[in-house]
Amino acid sequence: MTSRLRTEDLVLAEAVARHGSVGAAAKELLTTQPSASRRLAALERRLGTRLFERDTTGARPTPAGRELARQAARLLADLDALPTQVLAATPAARTCVDVQAEVDHGPALVGQVHQGLLDAAIITIADQAVLPHGLQTTPLGASSLVLVMSDGTSPPGQGRTALAGREVLYSSIDLAGQHLHEALSSLGAHPQPGPTIEASLRIARHRKILALVPALAARWWNDPGDTVLPSLVPGKVALHLVTRPPQHTLLARPCRH
Repeated sequence: MTSRLRTEDLVLAEAVARHGSVGAAAKELLTTQPSASRRLAALERRLGTRLFERDTTGARPTPAGRELARQAARLLADLDALPTQVLAATPAARTCVDVQAEVDHGPALVGQVHQGLLDAAIITIADQAVLPHGLQTTPLGASSLVLVMSDGTSPPGQGRTALAGREVLYSSIDLAGQHLHEALSSLGAHPQPGPTIEASLRIARHRKILALVPALAARWWNDPGDTVLPSLVPGKVALHLVTRPPQHTLLARPCRH
């Protein structure tokens, strides 16, 4: 028996058809594959027809699934454009916005923006992960990696053996942790992942070892005894603003009270 479709039904069907895989669609939608499979099966029961042929190689749309995905893509595009059309019809626009900060992991912030719980988020994983349909990103800049050496810490050596035998605490606030671990190991260092950037710097100062962090973090949590050195491991952390369309032109400009 056919019932009214919900927006999440359209998003799921469009994502599965586009990826050709329930698992890949679930990853984009920040959910689990079993959950996405249950939702897809429930949608098929409600519609009374098979939408995707699923096996170990992926998910292939049936004629009904192909039509649903095509219509879903069109309707979702219309929904994305609707806020812009509404704002265009608004006679008086706001001149400023209030900003309330919330700190969390990148995937969690992306999920909250996608669900409408946050207006925007600044994240470092936008170019390292598949974001849910309907989100847009704006590059804000990048911060190079640096080595932080506190008072009493022995300076690194020269050349390829500069870090040989040295313990180095690293924290990159993005998804490059494994790359940093391998790069430091190739230089002969003994890399250790830090719990957070602030904690990594505090631990490194206490233990008199080097810390590898983005330059923006080294400045933010700076200590008078710190010396910031160029990183022997190349890399940058890219910052992006993630929003749902349309992006408010005053989003990054808070009200002054």
